[in-house]
Amino acid sequence: MNVTPATRMGASIAVAVGIYGISFGALSVTSGLTVAQTCCLSLLMFTGGSQFAFIGSIAAGGPAALLSASLLGVRNALYGAHMSGLLRPRGWRRLGYAQITIDESVATTLAQSSPEEQRRGFLTAGLGVFLLWNLFTLVGALLGNALGDPRRWGLDGAAVTAFLALLWPRLRNRDAVAVAVVAALVTAVGVPTLPAGVPLLVAAVVTAGLTLWTTRDRGAA
Repeated sequence: MNVTPATRMGASIAVAVGIYGISFGALSVTSGLTVAQTCCLSLLMFTGGSQFAFIGSIAAGGPAALLSASLLGVRNALYGAHMSGLLRPRGWRRLGYAQITIDESVATTLAQSSPEEQRRGFLTAGLGVFLLWNLFTLVGALLGNALGDPRRWGLDGAAVTAFLALLWPRLRNRDAVAVAVVAALVTAVGVPTLPAGVPLLVAAVVTAGLTLWTTRDRGAA
């Protein structure tokens, strides 16, 4: 694969987010799952937010693990529909593309301007995160309690940093900044009061509505 801006971005995101798998692996084992169960979650579920919600509910002893993980996973279905129309995979590739359709691969794709770079960014970020996330999940699960609180190593900030790096270049006008601020406020208000995953879905709906509204206004003008 050629080294292009899309592949460099995808590789950088893959490293930043993949290493965060150590945190999931350690937290999963300390929550009561085995190393094998932890690795299966990363291999098959492969959506970080849903995985953390699942083990968080298990650790709290509540019955909401499946619901929380499912709510967070809804966004991946929406991503999949968009990426299918944009990248148009065919045959067996559709299954592979579906598995690596995550926040990072979608964001890297949408940050590119040409179809070729979009595909390169999607594959680099998606495959890179998949490989590194699963590798470091195993590392974290094997270390388990010996690692201590993953936050002390700053691993809890890796994914956030990666998203900010992708978001910042796209805030080029007042409308985009306004939508981002409103989405952040909606999420912040919802997190303390709503079940895990719901604040993100509410923010996504608000964002979509605001985007359609501002786009319509520009078209009318």
